[in-house]
Parts: sequence; C-alpha cells; structure tokens
Amino acid sequence: MIPLFFISLRRLLLVLFLGGAPLVWAQAPAVPQPPEIAARAYLLMDVTAGQILAAKDIDAPVEPASLTKLMTAYLVFDALKSKKLDLKQTLPVSVRAWKMPGSRMFIDPKMQVPVEDLVKGMIVQSGNDATVALAEGVGGSVERFVELMNTQARALGMKGTTYKNPEGLTEPGHTTTARDLATLATRLMTDFPEYIGYYAIKKYRYPGTPAANDTNRNTLLFRDPSVDGLKTGHTAAAGYCLVATARRDLPQVGARRLLSIVLGTASENDRANESQKLLNWGYTAFDAVKLFDAGQPVATPAVWKGSAPTLKLGREQPIVVAVPAGQGAKIKTEVSRPDPLVAPFAKGQAVASLKVSVDGQPYADIPLEALEAVPQAGLLGRAWDALRLWIR
Repeated sequence: MIPLFFISLRRLLLVLFLGGAPLVWAQAPAVPQPPEIAARAYLLMDVTAGQILAAKDIDAPVEPASLTKLMTAYLVFDALKSKKLDLKQTLPVSVRAWKMPGSRMFIDPKMQVPVEDLVKGMIVQSGNDATVALAEGVGGSVERFVELMNTQARALGMKGTTYKNPEGLTEPGHTTTARDLATLATRLMTDFPEYIGYYAIKKYRYPGTPAANDTNRNTLLFRDPSVDGLKTGHTAAAGYCLVATARRDLPQVGARRLLSIVLGTASENDRANESQKLLNWGYTAFDAVKLFDAGQPVATPAVWKGSAPTLKLGREQPIVVAVPAGQGAKIKTEVSRPDPLVAPFAKGQAVASLKVSVDGQPYADIPLEALEAVPQAGLLGRAWDALRLWIR
C-alpha cells in the first residue's frame, strides 16, 4: 500500500493540459489509515475537496472490463450535448452488435432503438450490444469510435489507458489504471451533470426483452441511499470491479461527494462490500471544511498597470478541504502570491495559491484564480505605475 496522499484534481488536469508545475500536498500529523481493502488496486477520492484520501497501486495497469463503458458514455454524452445525437432518435442494431457476447440488452437487427434506451441498456444492464450500437452511431464504426476513445483519453490526461474496444471485453493491450479511472469518472460527472442521473437507475429493460435482465449490477444502489453511480465491471482477467460515487449533504458544507474505485476483487459481493467500506471510512475519518464560498474573494491585492486598482482572487467553486476528523479548528490559511502583480490578468488565470496548514503543519496548496479580468491600463496609466514601481 502506498502512503495516503493528496492532490487537487483540478490542478492535476491543468498540469496535464498546460504543463504547469504539479501541486504538492503534504501529510499532516495523525493522518487516518484506511481499512484493509481486499482488491488488487483501489482509490478513494473526495471529489468535493479534490483530494485523494486513500490509494493502493493506482498507477498499475489493469483490465477495465465494463468500466470501459465510462469512456463510451463520455463520448455519447458529448455527442448529445453538441447535438450530434438526440435522445429520441433511433439507431439501427447491426449484426455485430446483436452477436456481442457477455452482458446484453437483448436487442436485434429487426429493431430501431431510441438512443435513450441504448444509453440505459449500456449503463443499467451493461449491455455490450447496446454499447456497440451507440459506438457505431457516434463513430460510424467500432474501429473509428475506438480511435475517438483513445484521443479523448489523451485529452483528459489518462496516460496509463489504451482502449481496444468500446465495451470492455478482454483484448491484449486494453488497459487502464485506477488513477485514470478517477480522472475519467470525475470529468464525466463534471462535464455532463445532465446525464449522470442514468447511473442511479436501479431497474430498466427494453420492451420485449427478458424481464429477469432488468436490475442494475451496482448493488450499492440498493444498499446505500447516498450512492448514485457509477459502473460495475467483470471479466475473468479483471476480476470484479466497481467505480462507485456517493453524495451526502452536510451542514456548513452542503453536498459532499466521494468516489471509490476497487479493482480486482474476488466476487460481486466483495466489490460492493469493499467499496462501501471505503466510502463509509472516508465520510467518518475525514471532515469536510468549507473555507470560502464559490466566487468569494480570498484576497483582493493591489494591481499595477491595470484598468482596475485591485484583483479579486478566489475560485469559481467553493474551496473545501478534507481534514482528519476533529482537526477543522486547527486549520490556518495564508495567501502566497507574486509581488508586484502587474496586469493584464484573464478571468480564471491562476495567479496565487492558498496555503493551508493543520496544527501548524503544511497540508494543502490550493491554486487561486482571478475572479474577474483586469486588462492593462492605458499608456499614461502604465507609465505612471512604472514610475511608482521604480520609486518603490
């Protein structure tokens, strides 16, 4: 087991996209140790705080099995959002889709199936036939769709992932990592909140298909009312896997979302039990503390050579940290920024950082952004500030 560590997912994505310096999260005293988890690899993330709370072998290559369908869903949701696809339009069922082995929705080439039903068939029933029908509908062919999957994986910074198919059946070179799955799952929820509700559906079947094939394989949906997704996976090589997410409302903070990933457990029951163990531990071993509201200025320092005299620094989302239970009163914050701040600044530009300490020990370093743009001043204003800076 590797030590518990913390990292800002948003900052991680910025690093992957922009090549910025990585964010460093330091351990504070008395960090809770996670429970024993019977899985080849696992990860627990506090999505609200953007922190990984526990992890084991998160960069080891693993077979994703039907967790592959998270990326298929990402591309389908993107096509829906961009209006390239419509939930009510129907797609044909190819012979290739109809003959897919493994878990199925039980559709056939005589059918024209609405996209929304195919989405439900892929997510609730984990139907390989529905998945291939969607892949062909979005990409034109399975092969082209797989190219799109790998392109999207690179764009999201999933460096340890290579896709060979859209459904997750075992194939040489079809691998991912727990870290990449966390990136994908978090972006799926962030980028397409309007479609995430499909993952909470407990029962679904398409008319005319077997009634016994109507139950979501994510048994945590039936055990824990705070669990609302996401996806199960199983092959002989991958073992039993689950990416689970839970949302619990807390005083002072509001909704707090955790994401657990367990890979390579021994049974369907084990993947649910180990996931539940991680989620419960995360909610009890760590307290979520909201430091600043969304859009609230953390600091308003002076700006030189700008069209405005000051720059508001903060985050567009609430600034929340997850700290060991009972340590919230020991949090202290300090803004670290360049001096002087010389315009221009674009809205959303990373400008400074909020250094968080717990009980006197460094704990987190959270990027702060410009909440509003501050363009350069005119020629006279810039010249006057240049003189003032020189005297200073």
